[in-house]
Amino acid sequence: MSLKPTKKIFFWAKIAIFAILLGYIAHVLRQQPFDWVTLQTQLRATKYPERWATALLVLTPINWGFEALKWQILLRRVEATSFWGAYRGVLAGVTLGFALPAQLGDTAGRILSLRTNRAEAVGASLVSGGMQFYVAIVFGTVAWAYHLIIVPERNNLTGNWLLGLLVSLSAGGVVFGLLRQRLIRYLSERPKLRRFANFWQVAGLYSDAEIGLALSTATLRYLIFSGQFYLAMRVVGLILPPDVAASGIGLVFLAKTITPAFNLLSDLGVREAASLWVFSPFGIPVPILLTATLTLWVANVLMPVLVGLIWVWKLKLTAS
Repeated sequence: MSLKPTKKIFFWAKIAIFAILLGYIAHVLRQQPFDWVTLQTQLRATKYPERWATALLVLTPINWGFEALKWQILLRRVEATSFWGAYRGVLAGVTLGFALPAQLGDTAGRILSLRTNRAEAVGASLVSGGMQFYVAIVFGTVAWAYHLIIVPERNNLTGNWLLGLLVSLSAGGVVFGLLRQRLIRYLSERPKLRRFANFWQVAGLYSDAEIGLALSTATLRYLIFSGQFYLAMRVVGLILPPDVAASGIGLVFLAKTITPAFNLLSDLGVREAASLWVFSPFGIPVPILLTATLTLWVANVLMPVLVGLIWVWKLKLTAS
């Protein structure tokens, strides 16, 4: 009762978020359709599903470890932090991102984990998210180009227009990277935007070596969680040719990346819908495919969210 009004508000906000997250998790697990008969039949025909599941779970902390490493690299220009400190911030962001729209939760969790320089860290968070977005675009472009080859009925005017757009975005990322410092200076000189300069100026401070290192880390993380998708498919006995699986996974993650999350559904519904559309030409049973995507969601999102609840509870509203 001795807390200041702002601290009281933040305290009860954390209580509310905690309750909402637990309630939503229970809701999702209750509402997600499961065809247990089909699943049990498929699992009985699968060789060593527990080995695939173990590999999937082992890669989860590695996946988020690469994200933490990327965050640590980009945060050096703002505030020196340990790898474990960066990891805590990432998990707090994952948890808040589960409750807040778009990237607000992810950015808020990371920023509130810091004690100082929070305004500058917003820019570092945007760069981190932008890099992962760009990697998904590049791999998704290659995946879509190959998908048009193996699924001829989609190789039409719309499909080729989309391919052209993706190629343009991929090339545009290179141009933006080369001109980023000039663009930052230009924005900082605009009177109406100058007051927001602290939020993006850090993006112009990174050297080419730092950008290359962080981008390489983002690429490795992409490969890790793509591998996890493949492992989730193997858990339920879903075996596809490597090229079909790789292109399909790339397209699912492309759809997940470019589709904003407006509500508590996070990326759960997006991943399922994208998977059903991408893999529909290959005659995969819907219950099996949905189970694979849900398995991936549990391992890669639900588990980190639950762990991140610990660090959300310890966040402080005010900086030191």
